Amino acid sequence: MTMTELILTEEKPEDFSGDLLVCCFEQDKKEKVKEGRSPVGKELKKAIALGDFQGKEGDVLVLYPQFAEKQKISAKRLLLVGLGKQEADNLSATRERCRCCGGTIAVKAAELKAEKLFLCLPEVAGLQEEEVVECLVEGILLGDYRFLKYKKPDKKEPAFQRIKELQISALSSGKGLRRGMLHGQEAAYAGRKARDMANEPGNGWTPTSFAEYAQTLAKKHKMQCTVLDKRDMKELKMGGILGVNQGSAEPPKMVILEYRASKKAQTILFVGKGLTFDSGGVSLKPSAGMEDMKYDMCGGAAVLSMMQVVGIEKPNVNIVAIIPSTDNMPGGSALKPGDIIKHYGGITSEIVNTDAEGRLILADALAYGIEKYQPACVVDLATLTGAVILGLGHHRTGLLGNNQDLVDRLLAAGERTGEPLWQLPLDKEYGKQIESDVADIKNAGGRPAGTITAAAYLQKFVGDTPWAHMDIAGTAWDFTKKSYVPKGPSGTGVRTLIELVRNWKKF
Repeated sequence: MTMTELILTEEKPEDFSGDLLVCCFEQDKKEKVKEGRSPVGKELKKAIALGDFQGKEGDVLVLYPQFAEKQKISAKRLLLVGLGKQEADNLSATRERCRCCGGTIAVKAAELKAEKLFLCLPEVAGLQEEEVVECLVEGILLGDYRFLKYKKPDKKEPAFQRIKELQISALSSGKGLRRGMLHGQEAAYAGRKARDMANEPGNGWTPTSFAEYAQTLAKKHKMQCTVLDKRDMKELKMGGILGVNQGSAEPPKMVILEYRASKKAQTILFVGKGLTFDSGGVSLKPSAGMEDMKYDMCGGAAVLSMMQVVGIEKPNVNIVAIIPSTDNMPGGSALKPGDIIKHYGGITSEIVNTDAEGRLILADALAYGIEKYQPACVVDLATLTGAVILGLGHHRTGLLGNNQDLVDRLLAAGERTGEPLWQLPLDKEYGKQIESDVADIKNAGGRPAGTITAAAYLQKFVGDTPWAHMDIAGTAWDFTKKSYVPKGPSGTGVRTLIELVRNWKKF
């Protein structure tokens, strides 16, 4: 991944001679533009007087100062961007407006093919400068994402590659600005890495790819990586992941990446579904749209990408990430409806639908991870059910769990990062839908409450350990249209987990 160079500078904005000088403006409560400490007062007043710029969220205006008389600005272009109306009493919404403003800047930079930018930090009601720069940088770098790996370059009209340099005005000399800039950068690049993984085709990102990237992170950040292969899984009697893999030519992997802060620190276990392609198995999916099933590994991508930030920031909490990975294919030896498997730990499951495979591989990972690492809590992420899309659309991730404190922490983290979640019930009555006449449980409970019954299946494998489940099937791709979320995979969940870890307090 080629990174944008971020520079905190004391250079005067007027002296910047690069491609694009960017100034952002918030509206006050009366929807008038707050000029603040802008270096472009005259230009701004003219634009407002002409009605060309009002500071509304998403407003943009490009000016060309070199053609003006008595020019004082050296940049090739001047970009005015609206932040929208002041909401000092809703800090999560204010953070999101800054993030979207950053995305708008990135989109406009791409249109103008501007590679060198200078950002004048705005004053935003309710936020410290550290938060403003964090969210703007996040939005700019997430909005500057594109996946061109498999596209042949057009020599006549080369595609815009990236913003190469972003200078940020250092209005104060405190450490907060640098910390905010780095936090925004690290979270954005983690989200972009998750998007890269998801954009890879099924023959480009395999279970082995998960293992190799985890090993790279372990070596770089002095973490421990363990990869369980098919032989290991047979010895451990992981019937869920082995069953799903039966029809595949590609062997499964269970990737385990461990970060250790100290012996006394608590341990958080994260489990991400790494289904690299889901045909549905014998319960074959319809052909229309099946190409999107390369995205069925977005939970695993989120968890592993989050670990690159853990490696950089080294939080004071132990983190274990497990990615059970395989594809789900309808080969001659594939799992069949009516088959019975035995999970790690001994629970038997009747397979009534081979397309309900995600819970099978997660169940083994959850049971194994909890027994081996004795975590204080566990969070799993998975593109688990189409039912969550029917219930919540593409705007919120479904959230269920057995511990309200953990659920509340995730809800708060999702709001702060612009990745909102919605809690669904998980009463014991839902567990009755997955009761089986011939096994301990069955892997599908019918159409009613499909997201909840999938979570009820997972709950059988966590015992009393505090646990939360995030169903990202509706938000991992086709997420709410935003300036910093391009078409395709969104990388959702990555920044929520990072926020949870950054603000961790003893459980």
